[in-house]
Amino acid sequence: MMTMMMKKAAAIPCAMAALLLGASVQAATPPGPSDLAHTFSIVARDPATGELGAAVQTHWFNVGPRVIWAEAGVGAVATQSFTDPSYGVLGLDMMRAGKSAQQALTALIAGDDNEAVRQVGMIDANGVVANHTGAKAIPQHCRIAGENYSVQANLMWKPGVCAAMQQAFEKQGGDLAARMMAALDGAQAQGGDIRGMQSAALLVVEGAKGTPAYVAQKFNLRVDDHPEPLEELRRLLTVARAYRFMDEGDELFAERDIEGALEAYATAQSMDPDNHEMVFWAAVTLVGAGDLDQARPLFERAFEMWPRWRELVPRLPTAGLLPDDPELIRTIVAIE
Repeated sequence: MMTMMMKKAAAIPCAMAALLLGASVQAATPPGPSDLAHTFSIVARDPATGELGAAVQTHWFNVGPRVIWAEAGVGAVATQSFTDPSYGVLGLDMMRAGKSAQQALTALIAGDDNEAVRQVGMIDANGVVANHTGAKAIPQHCRIAGENYSVQANLMWKPGVCAAMQQAFEKQGGDLAARMMAALDGAQAQGGDIRGMQSAALLVVEGAKGTPAYVAQKFNLRVDDHPEPLEELRRLLTVARAYRFMDEGDELFAERDIEGALEAYATAQSMDPDNHEMVFWAAVTLVGAGDLDQARPLFERAFEMWPRWRELVPRLPTAGLLPDDPELIRTIVAIE
């Protein structure tokens, strides 16, 4: 697989130039078993926030890096069946250059000698949707392009998977991640992949075109090998949401909005109650605000859940995370 990917990566620059000029591009190598990702996926856009995303599940190891792609203010891509990652790379390149999702997909298909085994969904930042299922995709296969989303599936156990995804996505409330998660659940409830389950991934980006990836990625979650990948993906999504509240708390604390920071930390803890790190840092924040009394029960709980936090306390004044007050530090360490 690595050899094939290296050959394709080397071909990308000239392929990009040819596609933008309307020329054809020959496939670097024919697809083989290592390219298999018979699966179901969704690409989608939230018109209210501008978020773009993609989500996928399959019975194949480590599905995320090869199948789903997204870039803030540009678009999202899912390339499956016999996957070709250049659909993700080049698709985003062309949408970034001003091509619509349909124009990008049309160009990629025209330049692919193996388009008959491809299944692809694309959406751009304007909400234009495009999808393709080659004539040699393994049944049961399907694809539905809706308003601000596309769902696609192949090698399914039963028909009706795409309709189930469509219904679940359209009925689900909440943000884009929640709606895409519902679409995956809908597909699995309809029978999903005939081979079973192994890996899943979810990617959501936010921000304007040009936003750096490390800022734009709201969620980038991958379950590479698990007997219940959607269940695990859902758990990770909850944990990721909790940590976003922790980040919000840190930002508010830096702005000296102690009340707001504590509220954000409390929300994070309610979402992930067994996470002792969240408890500990909330306690540290309270001490930084001069409220040791409220911090005491949190330190007690954190120390009980993970005793090594007690050893960390004396190290924190060096980083400015606790006051440089030896008596205060001794008091905290002694909390039982």
